[in-house]
Amino acid sequence: MTKIGRRNFLKKTSLSAASLYMASTVACTTEKENAPSGGAYMGDFAAPKLDTVRIAMIGVGARGSGHARQLASIEGTEIVAIADLYEDLVDRSVTNCVAAGNGRHQNIARYFGGDGDWKKMLAEVKPDAVFIATNWSNHAPMAIETMKQGAHAFVEVPIAVTLQEMWDIVDTSEQTQKHCMMMENVNYGREELLYLNLCRQGKIGEILHAEAAYIHELRFQMEEQERGTGSWRTPHYANRNGNLYPTHGLGPVAQYMNLGRGEDQFNSLVSFSTPARGRKAYAEKNYAADHKWNALDYKGGDLNTSIVKTHLGRTIMIQWDETSPRPYSRHNLVQGTLGAIAGFPTRIALEGGVEGATESHHRWAQGEQLDAIYEQYEHPMYKRLGALATKMGGHGGMDFMMLYRAVECLRTGTPLDQNVYEGCLWSSVAPLSEASVAQGGMPQKFPDFTRDNWAQTKPLSILS
Repeated sequence: MTKIGRRNFLKKTSLSAASLYMASTVACTTEKENAPSGGAYMGDFAAPKLDTVRIAMIGVGARGSGHARQLASIEGTEIVAIADLYEDLVDRSVTNCVAAGNGRHQNIARYFGGDGDWKKMLAEVKPDAVFIATNWSNHAPMAIETMKQGAHAFVEVPIAVTLQEMWDIVDTSEQTQKHCMMMENVNYGREELLYLNLCRQGKIGEILHAEAAYIHELRFQMEEQERGTGSWRTPHYANRNGNLYPTHGLGPVAQYMNLGRGEDQFNSLVSFSTPARGRKAYAEKNYAADHKWNALDYKGGDLNTSIVKTHLGRTIMIQWDETSPRPYSRHNLVQGTLGAIAGFPTRIALEGGVEGATESHHRWAQGEQLDAIYEQYEHPMYKRLGALATKMGGHGGMDFMMLYRAVECLRTGTPLDQNVYEGCLWSSVAPLSEASVAQGGMPQKFPDFTRDNWAQTKPLSILS
């Protein structure tokens, strides 16, 4: 009886603590939603046209250096400044930008060496747009200061780490009337654009369910110990337990489903993680017992599975695993009433079969069988930019197309393909999943960063 009593006591007190935590989170979110920012809604915001986009870079390591080089090659840009902690990285990117710009980038200001030099750059150079590719913890403060200094912010994924940071980004964007776009490059992949078009054309009927993932074994990054991605990501893996990197898989399926754009919205999430095994084992195998990686207590489960429920009752399974030995995948699966489309490999099943390929939905059409589908439903934007993007590179061309579109929208004064609310909604899976895991899988309510304006936001169009 003593054991049973103790078990019930622990269960009740744990649930009470979890309930109090959730209640406080909901109260905070509700307070923010009921307190307008004092600015204007940014859902379909189009900034005034810029004939030439004066661009500054913050962070030109592995990711930012590629962005700088590609932006420098796009007509209508001028790279005016580059900031990084390390002088050699700044020098490398300046050289690459000059080479790529056909004479357009001759006076690039250099900032390096100090933690606050990026702020000095913003104040002195006054760029039109700033591209931020730094560690996750810097994304929100850098984006917020960028907008306050009068520039549009383009931020690597995730847009921020905490819900409070996301609210601060939304409020600043609305108050300053400056874009803050999270640079989700996967939305510009050829398969993702094809599937967006298929969904818009109604080929799979009413969408009921989607699956999104980032399955990518990256333990080798732990070799980057002084600088580089592994130097700052590894402590995140050790100290946080949830889905820390949800947007590569989630971004595309959210736009297929028009989430936060007129049709449906995120509602709640539950999340579970496996035990944490892989990172600890890797550290023990590859580093000395007294190495700093062996001093960490790895709390983050090797694989996290989260389930999202939308306002319309649709479901999304989101998985994340950067540890386990398995092939890369983003799932990219969408199930509708008339069929399903999926990735890795790219494949389609339709009720009644895929014309010229299959006779029923019991078999996938894939490989060369999809040639006719691509011919008929290739996204118009990919038809226009795909060959150039493939040539320019960056994850098969999706990076270049994303950057090209950002510049194109700024120059033509049209809304960006991804608004500030989408960046925050997709990124909020991380802190919400951490809370759910910590509470044994209890549901977490999504904040409505749009403050109930999502219903008036237009779905992403199939643009040429």
